[in-house]
Amino acid sequence: MIQLICLAFCLLLFGCASRVPLTAPVAPASTASVPTPVAVETARTPIVSASVPSKASNATDAKAYRVDGARHLYAAYPDRIFKGKLPPLMHAVVVTEIELDPAGNVRDIQMVRVPSHAPEVVVKVREMIRAASPLPAPHRMGGTRYTDIWLVDKSGRWQLDTLTEGQL
Repeated sequence: MIQLICLAFCLLLFGCASRVPLTAPVAPASTASVPTPVAVETARTPIVSASVPSKASNATDAKAYRVDGARHLYAAYPDRIFKGKLPPLMHAVVVTEIELDPAGNVRDIQMVRVPSHAPEVVVKVREMIRAASPLPAPHRMGGTRYTDIWLVDKSGRWQLDTLTEGQL
């Protein structure tokens, strides 16, 4: 119950932190195929190692980009996604803030909230984000920094708050 209250508080906190005025129209996020380089993160500066096709995001703000980023991570790890409603108690909740360059390469990953009882989950989440780089290129924003919440079950499978199916 406490975890659910904490999660609700985090969602409320991040929902209030939006920098987009309530009256501003939000364009639907969609993707198109665009080749971008693969990057390896080192001290906030990506090193280009090869070129692979990636998707571009048409999102105009970080909130809209969250959906494109979440869909990319789900596609990268289809066997790691928790199917259906999550159990009442989560093993771990990790809040990440991911900074991307204009090509979608991960420049930095900040762990905003980490579970002290499950440090291995934090390491795994960071590794998965880095391995999934590049994410859809936020070309309309020239790079972005966005936040998402990882809801991790005891099995190690997870859902992102952006695309969650809810909780029992």
